[in-house]
Amino acid sequence: MERVFVTGAAGFIGSNLVDRLLGDGKMVVGWDNFSTGQQEFLKSTQTNPKFRLIRGDNLDLNALTQAMAGCDFVFHLAANADVRFGLEHPSRDLQQNTIATFNVLEAMRANGIKGIAFSSTGSVYGEAEMIPTPENAPFPIQTSLYASSKVAGECLIQSYCEGFGFEGYIFRFVSILGERYTHGHVFDFYHQLLEHPDHLKVLGDGTQRKSYLYIGDCVDAMLHVIQMQTARKAKHHVEIYNLGTDEYVQVNDSIRFMVQTLGLKPKLEYSGGKKGWIGDNPFIFLDTQKIRATGWKTALTIEQGVVRTLQWLQQNQWVLQRR
Repeated sequence: MERVFVTGAAGFIGSNLVDRLLGDGKMVVGWDNFSTGQQEFLKSTQTNPKFRLIRGDNLDLNALTQAMAGCDFVFHLAANADVRFGLEHPSRDLQQNTIATFNVLEAMRANGIKGIAFSSTGSVYGEAEMIPTPENAPFPIQTSLYASSKVAGECLIQSYCEGFGFEGYIFRFVSILGERYTHGHVFDFYHQLLEHPDHLKVLGDGTQRKSYLYIGDCVDAMLHVIQMQTARKAKHHVEIYNLGTDEYVQVNDSIRFMVQTLGLKPKLEYSGGKKGWIGDNPFIFLDTQKIRATGWKTALTIEQGVVRTLQWLQQNQWVLQRR
């Protein structure tokens, strides 16, 4: 892995990964259509001779194939991550997640690239009966178009690995927090509290239980697994890893972390019910024993991740305006 292609390079996770790869001395080609990515997230790369940024869309297979030429590994992070409002534009997940993943795989095949890491999601487990949920848990009925599109992407990668000799890494994330965070509950709550510090609307009843992972830990985990496998020089088809912490919190806990940091005491108004929206999973907690057995561990707790995210948003309020 010496010349790496990163889709979604200007996004939250992608830009943090790009920084880490360049810090490790890798050559990096960043690819982004800037539908949600931010040029500001790549400021530190502008004078780095080992980085090249190409503006392009995963749905343009010819351009994608040309851009990927000369690379030897792909991190496929670009996706539509709008889970909550997915039913308002049903084709978006199919196009930007599933078909886009097919195009990435075809561009890899055309360029003779065999290695891919894919950002999947813990949402593929739906409303799991096994908690904490291991990688080999049976898939239930899918509860969101986003999760369905990610399952399809995983299946395509597995088929290409089996049929064309690719080596794949599928990472099923919990929600990621940290610097350059641009959507999610911390973002939404902070946005509300800026507008009306004395009042906070909360979807659901606040008892939804979720696990979160700090962005630095997320990037560390992906690179740790790939470097470990490369060092072993053992061929494989697909390795699947859950990425998360060994704890979970309620939405009410996240609110408490935030308002204590901000010094506020807002009145909470709940919309009611155990789910925040259609397709919301009220309890997400992944079993991470597989990756922990490799020696990886988290550096930050969920509370520390929430607070650090909030502090970054306080210092970078421009992202609130560009949402």
